[in-house]
Amino acid sequence: MEGKWLKVIVHASTWFAPILVPLIVLLLSGDKEVRRISLQALVFHIVMGVLIWLSIVFSFILIGIPFLIIFGLIAIIAPIMGIVYALGDRTFNYPMIGRLIK
Repeated sequence: MEGKWLKVIVHASTWFAPILVPLIVLLLSGDKEVRRISLQALVFHIVMGVLIWLSIVFSFILIGIPFLIIFGLIAIIAPIMGIVYALGDRTFNYPMIGRLIK
């Protein structure tokens, strides 16, 4: 039961500390599933941050605007899906990252 709420906190951290909370949970948690989700969340937030930053940089040539919209939506929707899955005690894998980190 405790792992369920840690997973919810890791997924919800995208809105208040997207790097810090997953890193702390990864280092301090002993539950294998919580550590896996924390690592996925950490890598996902870093990758999405880089992709959104690159989209902003390239928006001056108009190619970055669609990517900014797409990556922004993914960065918002994926953590919400993770929270819903965690509350239902189901396994969630982040898009683009989840299959690489097991």
